[in-house]
Amino acid sequence: MWTFQAVERVGFAMRLLWDSFYWLLVGRRYKQKLRLRQVVEQIRVNGFDAVPIVTALAFVVGMMLSIQLLYALSDFGAESQVLLAIAKSVTREFSPLITGVIVAGRSGAAIAARIGSQVVSQEIDALKVIGVVPVRYLVLPPLLGLMISMPMLIILADVMAIFGGSVFGAHQLNMSVSAYMVESFNVLVVGDVMQGLVKSVVFGVIIVLVGATTGFHVTGGAEGVGRATTSAVVISISFIVLADMIASYFLTQ
Repeated sequence: MWTFQAVERVGFAMRLLWDSFYWLLVGRRYKQKLRLRQVVEQIRVNGFDAVPIVTALAFVVGMMLSIQLLYALSDFGAESQVLLAIAKSVTREFSPLITGVIVAGRSGAAIAARIGSQVVSQEIDALKVIGVVPVRYLVLPPLLGLMISMPMLIILADVMAIFGGSVFGAHQLNMSVSAYMVESFNVLVVGDVMQGLVKSVVFGVIIVLVGATTGFHVTGGAEGVGRATTSAVVISISFIVLADMIASYFLTQ
C-alpha cells in the first residue's frame, strides 16, 4: 500500500511538471497566460527573502570548513591546499546543498501549506468553477520563481562561504583577505560553478513539486495541513540529498 502510494505521488508530481510547462507554452491561447507579476513575487518571497539566512549560514560553513581543513591538512604540511579545497567543495557541493535545505524548509513548507489550506477550504474547486487552471495559478509561478532565484542564491552562498573561509584561513596562511579571495576565484573553473548552478535548478524543481504534491493530497482539515507541511520539508530534503548524490557522481565523471 505504501509503495503504491509513493509511485502514485511520483507520477502526480511528474504530471504537475508537465502541466506547468504545458500551460506556460499554450496558456495565452486558452486565456490562461502566466502573469509576470506572480513570478516576480515568487522570486521575491522565495529568493530575496531568503538572502539573510543563506548569507549567514554560508559564511559560517565557509569558516567551519577553513578551521577543519587547516587542522586536517596541517598533519601533511599541505595547509596551502586549503584555499583550493574550500573553493571547489563550496561551489560544487556545500552551497547548493545548504541552500537547498534552507529553501526546502522555507518555501517547500509554504507551498504545501498554501495549497493544502486551499484544498481543505475547497478553493481549488472554486478555481476550476471560474475557469482557472489550478496548476497554472498555484504551481507554475513558484516553479519558475525558484528556478530563477535558486542559482542567484547559490552564487551569493559561494561568495559568502569563500569569504567566511578567508576570515579564518587568510591569517593562518599569512595572506590578506583580498588576496585569499582573488586566489580562490583564480583556482575555480567554469565547471565548478556550473555544477552548483545545475544542482540548484534541480533542487528548486524538487522543492516545488514535493510541496505542491503534498498540498494537493491533504486530507483531514487543519491537522492534515500541518502533517502535509512537515512531510513536504522532510521529503524535499530527502530527495535533495539523493539528487545531490546522483548529480555529484555523474558531474564528476
